Amino acid sequence: MIFLVEDDASIRKLVVYALESQGYEAKGFDRPSAFWAAIEQQLPDLVLLDRMLPEEDGIQILTSLRGNARTASLPVILLTALNTEFDRVEGLDAGADDYISKPFGMMELVARVRAVLRRSGIEALRTEDYRFGSLSVSPDKHEVCVDGQPVALTFKEFLLLQLLIENRERVLTREVLLDRVWGLGTERENRTLDVHIRTLRAKLGSAAKHIQTVRGVGYRFVEEIA
Repeated sequence: MIFLVEDDASIRKLVVYALESQGYEAKGFDRPSAFWAAIEQQLPDLVLLDRMLPEEDGIQILTSLRGNARTASLPVILLTALNTEFDRVEGLDAGADDYISKPFGMMELVARVRAVLRRSGIEALRTEDYRFGSLSVSPDKHEVCVDGQPVALTFKEFLLLQLLIENRERVLTREVLLDRVWGLGTERENRTLDVHIRTLRAKLGSAAKHIQTVRGVGYRFVEEIA
C-alpha cells in the first residue's frame, strides 16, 4: 500500500491512477489530518508526501514520522515544486528517501517508487547488535553508544553508520552510499555525504577512527583501530 498526501486533486488522482495501473495499491489524502488518521489504522509500504500542504508542512510531517519508532523506517518520497539545492538538502536531511521535483512524469515517479521499495525491502539492513571496541550499535533500538555514553544521531547519520558497518572492511563508493542512504544516482549532492561523514565522525569521538576515507573512491568501516 502506498499513501499519497497531496492537496491538488488533479495531481492526486493522476498519481493514484498511475500507481494502480502498475499494480500498486494506493490511497490519496488531501489533508495531513486524514493521512494521520489512516496511518493509525494501517502502516503503508511507502509515503509520497507533498511539501506545501494545508494544516501542516510536509517537512513537519516527515520529522514526525522519523521521530516515532513505529514509523521511523517508513520510506518517504517528497514531491514538491521547491527545487533549489537548499530545498533538496533540507528534505533529504529531514529523512526523505528521495526527492522528486514538480512537474514530474508518471513513468519517472513509478520508477523512483520501485527503486525506493526495492532498497527498503530486498536490500533491507539486518538488525543484529554490534560492538567494536568502545562503539556499540543497536539497530532495533536505534541506539549508538561510545564508552557507554549514548550518542544522538540523526536518522540519516544512523543509516549511514549502519550501512558502513554492514559492509565493514569493504570500500563503499560515494555513488553507492548516496544511492542507498539518499536515493541519489548523481554527483550533484556529494556535499551532503561529506557533511554527514564529518558530523558523524565528530559525534563518535574516539570511535570515529573506525570510519576510513579511501581517497577518490569512498569510505569503509574497519573493525580494529590503532
